[in-house]
Amino acid sequence: MAKPYKVEILAQELIAKFWSTLTKVTVKYTRRDGRSEILLREVNDHGHAAAVLALDPTRKTVLLAKQMRIAAHVAGYTEAMIEVCAGLLDGDDAKTCASREAEEELGVRLHDLREVSNVFMSPGALTERVSLFVGTYSPEDRINGGGGVATEGEDIEVIELPLAVAYGMIASTEIVDAKTIILLQHAMLS
Repeated sequence: MAKPYKVEILAQELIAKFWSTLTKVTVKYTRRDGRSEILLREVNDHGHAAAVLALDPTRKTVLLAKQMRIAAHVAGYTEAMIEVCAGLLDGDDAKTCASREAEEELGVRLHDLREVSNVFMSPGALTERVSLFVGTYSPEDRINGGGGVATEGEDIEVIELPLAVAYGMIASTEIVDAKTIILLQHAMLS
C-alpha cells in the first residue's frame, strides 16, 4: 500500500510584497510511493476574502457586479467581468465583510446572510480562501447606487438580472468567474 505524501518546507524567500506577498517556497516532497524530491513553488498571499450572491427570492433576481479585472485582462480576457460582489476580509470576519461589500459594491443592505462554503479558489498558487454567502434583498433594501469605493480604484456597474438569465450566462461564457458560478449553481439547486 502506498504511503500518504509528506511535505517539509525547507526554505521560504520573499520575492515581492505590494498588494500581495509573493514567496518562493522550497519543499521536500515525499510522494505516496516513498520517493522524495525537492520542489520549488511560488505562493501568492493577499489574505482571505468573502463573496456574496445578492438574491431577491420573491422576484427571483440577483444583483451582480460588472467590472474590469486586471489579472483576467493580462490573461487575455478583455471583457468586463460579471461576478458576485466580493472583497478581502481586511480584519473583519467573513460575514461582516460580505455585508460591507454588498453595501459598497451593490448599494444594497442584505438580510439572512448564510454561508454556503469556504473554498480555495486556486490552491496551486494562492493561499486565499473565500467564504461564499447567499443573502437576500428586496427593492426596499437599496441604500445607494453602489459602484464600489473610488479611492480603491473600483468602477463597478451594478446589474440586476433574473436568476435564470444569470445562470444561463454561465453556459454562454458571459460569466466565467468561479465564485459566481458556484453561487449561481447553489442558488439554482436550492
